[in-house]
Amino acid sequence: MYVMRYTPINLCFRGRWNLIALLATVLFMGFSSCSCLWAAEREQFQIGENAAFMIMPPASRRVKGPTPWVWYAPTLGNRHPSQDEQWMIDRLHAAGIALAGVDVGESYGSPKGVRVYQEFYREMTAKRGCSTKPVLLARSRGGLMLYGWAVSHANCVAGIAGIYPVCNIASYPGIQRAAPAFDLTPNELNDSLAKYNPIDNLQALAMARVPVFHIQGDSDKVVPHEKNSGLLASRYQALGGPVEIEVIPGQGHNMWRGWFESDTLTQFMIKRALGK
Repeated sequence: MYVMRYTPINLCFRGRWNLIALLATVLFMGFSSCSCLWAAEREQFQIGENAAFMIMPPASRRVKGPTPWVWYAPTLGNRHPSQDEQWMIDRLHAAGIALAGVDVGESYGSPKGVRVYQEFYREMTAKRGCSTKPVLLARSRGGLMLYGWAVSHANCVAGIAGIYPVCNIASYPGIQRAAPAFDLTPNELNDSLAKYNPIDNLQALAMARVPVFHIQGDSDKVVPHEKNSGLLASRYQALGGPVEIEVIPGQGHNMWRGWFESDTLTQFMIKRALGK
């Protein structure tokens, strides 16, 4: 059985953040406020028509040789990453790790988005001096985007971290909504779903022994654990892949700060990015 750890939370701490749980769906659809955080270190550039960013650690923290980095998704304009993730990013920077991403819109892991991701990867590694093996950080629907690239580039991945990541197109956004991103009708996407769905394409990642660590709430109604992280973990473990899921009781798809201040998740990313 794959490792699944239930982590109790501080109820007083949780209560404050449950007041904003009703905003989860709005935030999930990409309407969170624009972040100007890390403006001094945040470099904006283009991958063709797609906006990309890179946030470097302070010069005093940078390592010799290729820059270790975490690849963040989804990136939607300047909205992500946001101030909610400052704690986590500060710790990545303290370890000399950069953060970067590229906006592929609502690609849902489609071939068009994957092609842009590959161009972005080439830019980061060949032109910007970054490591050839980033850690992928998939938040919410960023799971479809990053897994969509990773399953065909397993040897280029140091590890996959997830904050309630979507791993199953049929679960979110659903066949009907996802089909246009793939230039397919809903029936066509349904018939070829196994070709594109992360949960059906884990063999290469497992063979490469890419470590996976997700944190997920057991009350998530938008991205249910049993249809996403739980299902991916059981299949990945069956293929021999190393995977751990930390399940948070009572939490759903929201902006609880525990998602973004998880020492376990952050240490996983740091160790994998630094090759430990």
